[in-house]
Amino acid sequence: MKLTFSSLQWMVFILAGSLVAPIAIGDAFGMTQAETADLLQRSFFIIGLSAILQVLFGHKLPINEGPAGLWWGVFTVYAGIVASGALTAANGLQQLTAGMLISGILFFLLGAFRIITSVRALFTPLVTGTYLILLVSQLSGSFIKGILGIGYLQENADAKVAAASLFILVLSIGLGKSKVRWLRSYSILISLILGWGLFKLLNLTKETMQSTKVIAFPEWLAWGMPELSGGAILTSLFVGLLLLTNMVASINVVEKAYESESVKYEPINYNRSSIIMGLNTWIAGLFSAVASVPISGASGFILTTKMFSSLAFILGNAFIIVISFFPPLTFFFAGIPAPVGYATIFLPFSSMIGLAFREYKSELKSDTNLFIISTSLMVGIGSLFIPAAALKEWPSIVVTLLSNGLIMGMLTCMALEQFYKRKDSKKEQHS
Repeated sequence: MKLTFSSLQWMVFILAGSLVAPIAIGDAFGMTQAETADLLQRSFFIIGLSAILQVLFGHKLPINEGPAGLWWGVFTVYAGIVASGALTAANGLQQLTAGMLISGILFFLLGAFRIITSVRALFTPLVTGTYLILLVSQLSGSFIKGILGIGYLQENADAKVAAASLFILVLSIGLGKSKVRWLRSYSILISLILGWGLFKLLNLTKETMQSTKVIAFPEWLAWGMPELSGGAILTSLFVGLLLLTNMVASINVVEKAYESESVKYEPINYNRSSIIMGLNTWIAGLFSAVASVPISGASGFILTTKMFSSLAFILGNAFIIVISFFPPLTFFFAGIPAPVGYATIFLPFSSMIGLAFREYKSELKSDTNLFIISTSLMVGIGSLFIPAAALKEWPSIVVTLLSNGLIMGMLTCMALEQFYKRKDSKKEQHS
């Protein structure tokens, strides 16, 4: 019974964080409701399968997968090109498919030639702490807007939705901090079920999509055969390198969660993780969906629930794969109200700031480190406020970088720290 509840809790946590991207991309490309529903089905399949492959053959940690924010951004850029008339929706999606396949090859080669180990060395406490704060900063706007009901049933904040969401948020925090172990362990599952029920009772749920199929296998190459283009190749290689740092950061953060609770885990093979990520990106390209990445939020989930079991995680993802074969089930879970999802997983994500402060703890005595932290956060958080429209005339590679505050801040932190380390090393050599 304990294993079943733990698996279900992993399932709802993963689903709550994976619904928005496919629906938003479907809307951006003007897909019909049926096409968006099929994309959602394929996304569930890819997310579940990718996570199982990683926990069995890759990093071997319970880290859920989710649509990569960087790929989501690239899809949005291409949707803008389609809207301008410079590209058809079909050609745009086919070029994105080719891009994911190229990115998958890059991950495979980097892992096969054992280059990832040197990338791992760049993730010092300064970089990890900065990454976590920027990650929460990037997500916090969506969480607060979601809880207030902005863009849910209406464009403006919805008082009724906000009140119900705040009740669920308080309930979720209360359960998550409870002294009763089983309440703390299953706080997310309990909060989601009660929250969904409350929204039903208050008539705050949206009408769910309907399916004419009872059983359906996710479709291969639903967007057609991949189409190579210079822009897609360059963008995919650049995004691949950035996602590589994202993967290493996510694994590193979950490692810290294990260490903070003194829980043993198998040593991480980052090169093998990269190879599996390449395979997962290929699967996403072949099944016409957004490529997935390991999600750092798993660390907050693990710290909140104290669930370190890989078996429960594997079963939770297996449930998601099963759901993807049954469209009515896919649409049922897609009906989870977004404000309920945000309120339910608020605590696990906010707890990542605590992990960041633990990373910074031993690094704050140096003026140089304080300068690196403050500059990196300034660059990263500042980049979050660049309007998307302000960059629309710029090359997609530049847009992908500048529009992502998380990557901008993390790269700034890495560059500054390595610069000062080399500077100090030269001083020592001359002295």
